[in-house]
Amino acid sequence: MRLAQVRTAVAGAGALLLAVAGLSGCGLTSGSPLADSVQPGSIGKGRPLDGAQLTVTSKEFTEQIILGQIMGLVFKAAGAEVLDRTNIQGSIGAREAVKSGTADGMYEYTGTAWITYLGHTKRVVDPYGQWEAVREEDRRNGITWLPAAPLNNTYALVANQANAQKYRLRTLSDVARLTKKDPGAATICGGSEFSVREDGLPGVAKMYGFALRHGNFKKMDDGVVYTQVAEGAACALGVAATTDGRIPELKLKVLEDDRHFFPNYNAAPEMNSATMRKYPAIADLLTPITKRLTGAEAQRLNARVDVDGEDPHEVAKDWLVREGFIREG
Repeated sequence: MRLAQVRTAVAGAGALLLAVAGLSGCGLTSGSPLADSVQPGSIGKGRPLDGAQLTVTSKEFTEQIILGQIMGLVFKAAGAEVLDRTNIQGSIGAREAVKSGTADGMYEYTGTAWITYLGHTKRVVDPYGQWEAVREEDRRNGITWLPAAPLNNTYALVANQANAQKYRLRTLSDVARLTKKDPGAATICGGSEFSVREDGLPGVAKMYGFALRHGNFKKMDDGVVYTQVAEGAACALGVAATTDGRIPELKLKVLEDDRHFFPNYNAAPEMNSATMRKYPAIADLLTPITKRLTGAEAQRLNARVDVDGEDPHEVAKDWLVREGFIREG
């Protein structure tokens, strides 16, 4: 998702400088080789990537790191030497790495590409149509999109059960009503990026007619939002990622986007096209895995990191082994 992604209005040389700063400031010139001893399971038989040297990347939030580790471990099991450059701050650095060939691939979200990278403002309602539109347009950027997952990590507003009941919050239209009827109660906590993205606060406020009082959107780290909303004092509402494992753990209520504002953010492998021409077997390796990544599955994996404190790399490997995609040893 996107919750750790940047919506930038910088153009021309300014955008290039931002991208370069992202690459150098986030350690993309470094990285650690994956040292795991893993073998093919249901995928990677015949080790089609023997001799390949591939680099995987991701943004810095939990789901992205897990997905990056999944990709890296699959490549490793198929015979490649893999450099792990996951956990890059923001969207721009990771995206530019794949585009330039500094990295070979990552999991990206269709809505992020459509709106943030390709500059569209009108969402594509059908998830497959959204992926197809991104795939076709991004070819000119030297990027190949492989089939998308059912996993749709879109935005949502959440409340704890007490506040949802107190303010009769079921939909985002109910939030709009609250901002007008009781402006002081309509406090929303979220990350700074959501406050400026067209697929974030400006857009949703315009569509629903939020009359949000100045100062009632409280910027904070995305991860802190969940606990603050659960406590319910400073934040009546919070911006959440729908596949975040803390939503069920903290028993937060996801409010219905009843006017269908938020785009589809289905995760899909975003690969450097030159890499795909050299190693076309990557498509066969990743497609069956991506198909298995549902929203519920992502929520469980994310919870193992954000709630249980497990390591994202180990969570990714355990899932791949458990599903039979790879074997240890």
